[in-house]
Amino acid sequence: MRTLTLDGRLGSQKLKSFYVMTKPRVNTLIVFCAVIGMFLAVPEGLPPAATVFAATLGIACVAGAAAAINCLIEQQLDARMQRTRSRPLPRGEMGSGETLALAALLGGAGLLILYAAVNTLTMWLTLATFVGYAVVYTVFLKPRTPQNIVIGGASGAMPPVLGWAAVTGEVSADALLLFLIIFAWTPPHFWSLALYRTADYARAGLPMLPVTHGSEFTRLSILLYTAVLFAVTLLPFATRMCGALYLASAVVLGLAFLKRAWALWRDYSDDLARKTFRFSIVYLSALFAALLVDHYLRIG
Repeated sequence: MRTLTLDGRLGSQKLKSFYVMTKPRVNTLIVFCAVIGMFLAVPEGLPPAATVFAATLGIACVAGAAAAINCLIEQQLDARMQRTRSRPLPRGEMGSGETLALAALLGGAGLLILYAAVNTLTMWLTLATFVGYAVVYTVFLKPRTPQNIVIGGASGAMPPVLGWAAVTGEVSADALLLFLIIFAWTPPHFWSLALYRTADYARAGLPMLPVTHGSEFTRLSILLYTAVLFAVTLLPFATRMCGALYLASAVVLGLAFLKRAWALWRDYSDDLARKTFRFSIVYLSALFAALLVDHYLRIG
């Protein structure tokens, strides 16, 4: 009985550790943006519930598998960084073989769900997103160039496109606008984090922008990218994809982001960088929520 209890606890700990490696907070934002894309893709009414459920589950599984592969590849780097040294692999709570096996099962299940219950386009786009993040970004871009976030941001910007394709079976210009918003949002979001974690990245030997170009250049880059983001978020209104409610939301949220980016550039502190990073998450969530509300107000 004691052996069974011990085995159960160990199994539960393994599952908990693997769950942590799927980066559930990041995964939640990914799934949220994908679901918004599903609802925006329907001109009137609601998307089929079965499609929404299957696509959400499939995309979440593949995103979790990609995060686990990222942890697997970067386990030695994670062990050198204060922010990530408590992850299961550096702590020895999971083995490399276990992680690879569980990631393969999770990713394979997700792709199978998308193939069988959604459509092949979504499956292939999701697979490409997986490769873009887990391989292209993690293996080739992140350790080699300070522009890793800019180039690799293409994978992170895919969720609304995946959601759109899940419902319509195609990728439209409107879906690409949603992609462009997240693509422009990614650099100021991650560079805000990198600013107050510069010592961590330097210790790990990663060429993040604050490490290679310094704080002042990074802060200016954040300000410029935030200005680009502000302009990009106006495009859905300019193309008549969205109405006045979205426009007002985009302007208010964009000005709030610009205010923080300006303050970060003029009077830096780690605390302000941390607050800017956290605000960027709220910003993207609120912006996509405004897209959804505006969509149904217009068709209602």
